[in-house]
Formats: sequence, structure tokens, C-alpha cells
Amino acid sequence: MTINDFIKQRPHLIWYTKNYAGLNAEAIVEATLNYGNWKDVQTLIKIMGVKEVARVFTTYANRPRCNYRPDIKHFFTLYFKRHAP
Repeated sequence: MTINDFIKQRPHLIWYTKNYAGLNAEAIVEATLNYGNWKDVQTLIKIMGVKEVARVFTTYANRPRCNYRPDIKHFFTLYFKRHAP
């Protein structure tokens, strides 16, 4: 399963487009962490790997303007510090 197949099965996470093949990893990680449930997050980690999800998250979460909700940003910052050092 690819990340595009993953997001295609979860259209409620990306309601603003139907072009699932055109989505990049950054958009899929952001939507999954912000709006997905724990099972969605764990499935994404199985597909991409915890280090890659952490890399994408950290790259975009540390920008001056990011789309992660504050509580999500805080939780996954702590989560990835522990699970993907």
C-alpha cells in the first residue's frame, strides 16, 4: 500500500480535493496527524516508517507558519522525540 492509496481510503481526512494521486507526503502526513484517529496514524507510520513521518512532521511543524493544531504539534513533538530520535 502506498501513502496515496492510504489517503484515498480516507477521504474524510482530505475533503478539499479528489486528486489523491497528486498529494505529496507533507499534505498526507499533515491531514492524518491533524484529523485522523490513532489507527490512521499507526497505519501511516507502518507505510512510511516512523523516522520518515517524524522528518516530514518536524520539517513543517518548525516553520513560522504551520497548519498543525497547537495540541497536535505539542503531542507529536513529544511522541517523535521518544520514538524517532
